[in-house]
Amino acid sequence: MKWSDYTYLVSADLYRYGGRRDRAAFLKSFACIPGFRYTFLMRTAKYLKSRGTLLLPLYAISRFLLNHYQYKYGISIPYNTDIGPGLYIGHFGGIIVNAEAKIGRNCNINQEVTVGATYGGKYPGTPVIMNNVYLGPGSKIIGGITLGSHAAVGANCVVTKPVPDHGVVVGIPGDVVSTKGSGEYVVNTVGAE
Repeated sequence: MKWSDYTYLVSADLYRYGGRRDRAAFLKSFACIPGFRYTFLMRTAKYLKSRGTLLLPLYAISRFLLNHYQYKYGISIPYNTDIGPGLYIGHFGGIIVNAEAKIGRNCNINQEVTVGATYGGKYPGTPVIMNNVYLGPGSKIIGGITLGSHAAVGANCVVTKPVPDHGVVVGIPGDVVSTKGSGEYVVNTVGAE
């Protein structure tokens, strides 16, 4: 990973929290917003790991801090997970994301969200979450399914089958109830779409 890629990811994540990318916004967000602090350390660990042995001591420190905040905040998103720019963690606690999951840009993750794998059934594998997706509090996204761009998953919904673009899913098991999408929930987005 190049330095420019790393700084773009951090800047995009920061922008999602308040629509600003300046130094003051960074310091305030890092000091006051647990979700941003975690994503910053996650992006930093991935960058330092990609740079090789020269930065190994800094990588070890970043992993130590990431592990500390994983337990403190209850967020378990491995640093090497494929996550696009603009990740927003609205509330921390009970967040678990499988390392093999793929998450696009501008994803909102709330408390108690699980993005997990299955090894059997109709859709084995890990989820692919496209761009501008909202994952409501307590939602569970399980198996080798795709959540389309601009999808919204309601609170405590269990999604075990694919969701189309702009689909709004609620219930257990999750059913598409609308095609209004995530527009009003995913704000301060970055990138084209």
